[in-house]
Amino acid sequence: MTSTRPLDGQIAWITGSSRGLGRVMARHLGCLGATGEAESLDHVAADVARETGSRVLAVAADLTRPTEVAAAVTRIRAELGRIDVLVNNAGGDIGLAGATAPGGGRPARNDAVGISVEDLRAVLDRNLLSCILVCREVAPEMMARRAGCIVTLGSVAGLSGREEGAIYATAKAAVHEYTRCLAAQLRPYNVPVNCVAPGGTLTARFRATGQALDAVLEKGEALEGYGRPEDIARAVEYFVTEAGRHVTGQILRVDGGDQLWPA
Repeated sequence: MTSTRPLDGQIAWITGSSRGLGRVMARHLGCLGATGEAESLDHVAADVARETGSRVLAVAADLTRPTEVAAAVTRIRAELGRIDVLVNNAGGDIGLAGATAPGGGRPARNDAVGISVEDLRAVLDRNLLSCILVCREVAPEMMARRAGCIVTLGSVAGLSGREEGAIYATAKAAVHEYTRCLAAQLRPYNVPVNCVAPGGTLTARFRATGQALDAVLEKGEALEGYGRPEDIARAVEYFVTEAGRHVTGQILRVDGGDQLWPA
C-alpha cells in the first residue's frame, strides 16, 4: 500500500521556523511524515510535534555565523543522522534592530540610497549570506549520498525593481540566482534545488508591518487577494516530494498571478 505520508523516514531542516511561513512549513512537512529540525524555541517544536505526530528537534543558531551553522548541522546529524530535505526559509526585510523593533524591524530608510550601512548589511546577511552558509554546510552530504533536495525562499520582490525595500529585493534576487547556480552544480549528483518566491501572504508579520492593503484584503480567497501561508507550504511540498523529482533550478512564484512576466 502506498503511504499517505510521502516524507515518511525523511529528515527535514526548515530554517526560520519559529513563526510565520516557517512554522506552517514545519507543520505541513511534519504532516507528510518528515522528522523536522526547527530553528525555533522548544515550545514551538513541541507544538509542531504534537500537531503532526512527527519528531521535531529545536535548533537555535545565528545563521549568519559559519561556526553556528556548522554547530547546528553537527547537532542534527548527531541526533538524527542526516538531512534529506533543506528548506532555507530564514530571512525578511529586517534591519539591525531586529524583528521586534518598530515597524517589524524594517529599516527606517529603506531605499537604495538612504538605507544605513548597518541595516544594509543586516538585510543582506539575513537573507543571502544565511542561505549560502546553510547550503554550503548541507549540500556536501547530499552530494556524497546522491540524494536529497534543497528549497530556498525567494520573493516576488526580487523579480522587479522597487523603491521601497530595495536591499531586500536585491538580496532575494541574489537568492534566486544562487539557487540556479547551486542547481547547476548539484544536478550531476541528482540533488534538485529550487526556489519558492511568495507574493503577499497573510502572515502575522505581513499584517503587522502594514503591508496588507484593505483593497486587496477585500478580494478574500480570490487570485487577486493575498495568499495564505499554506499556499507556500504546498509549493514547498511539490519540490520536496516525488511530484517534483524531475524539476530543478526553478523559481516558482506563488502570488496569484500578480506577476505574469518571465522569472
